[in-house]
Amino acid sequence: MKITTWNVNSVRMRESHVADFLSREQPDLLLLQEIKCEEHQFPALTFQALGYEAIVVGQKSYNGVAILHRIPVEVTVRKLPGMSEADLHSRFIEVRGQGVSVGNLYLPNGNSRGDDGYAYKLEWMAALRAHAQNLIDADQDFLLAGDYNVCPTDADFAAGALPATDALVRPETRAAFNALIWTGLTDALRALHPTETLYTFWDYQAGAWDRNVGLRIDHALLSPRLAERLTAVRIGKDERAKTQPSDHVPVTVELS
Repeated sequence: MKITTWNVNSVRMRESHVADFLSREQPDLLLLQEIKCEEHQFPALTFQALGYEAIVVGQKSYNGVAILHRIPVEVTVRKLPGMSEADLHSRFIEVRGQGVSVGNLYLPNGNSRGDDGYAYKLEWMAALRAHAQNLIDADQDFLLAGDYNVCPTDADFAAGALPATDALVRPETRAAFNALIWTGLTDALRALHPTETLYTFWDYQAGAWDRNVGLRIDHALLSPRLAERLTAVRIGKDERAKTQPSDHVPVTVELS
């Protein structure tokens, strides 16, 4: 089973990049974040021509997640359980197929709207942890992947890339991420590449790509039995060098 997560930073702007990736890599599932469009605007026909059906939880101009699949799946969740009905952000979708639940998430950045924005990030992370615990308690095999907007350790961002006050690296953020891991999950990339300097995001500003001033904020976390099936994790770094790229690159997980 081959699953890729990718924050495309507007699927309509990166439509050709996504189509090329699907043709070349042929993942079973492609989890997209920050699609920045409503469902009726999503270029589903382009991907359908390549053998992929689309499940979309969109939002006008902001946020939005989608799953492109070429294997049969059923939607189990369209909003992160535990979040208030007043939360109208489109940030989560979960499907189940071949005995595995796959959650696609776009976790709040936390740097905007001051204290309220950061509190929303921590609230979201607490709800995600509770959801993971419920899946573990139900003895399900699952993967939670997407743009977490968290650098778990100092090894996950280039020196000088972020101040200590940034929401991606604040102690409370890392504690919340660790609490998620401690439910019994495995960080897929670090399981196979524990010490390598690897990034998944390079800002458009200040020549970050050319200077390799990056961040690792796109993660795939695996439940215990699924972690035993992990065979490979790859970062599609070459996508960042293309014309009009997303500032994130794909992360692909392969399971036996």
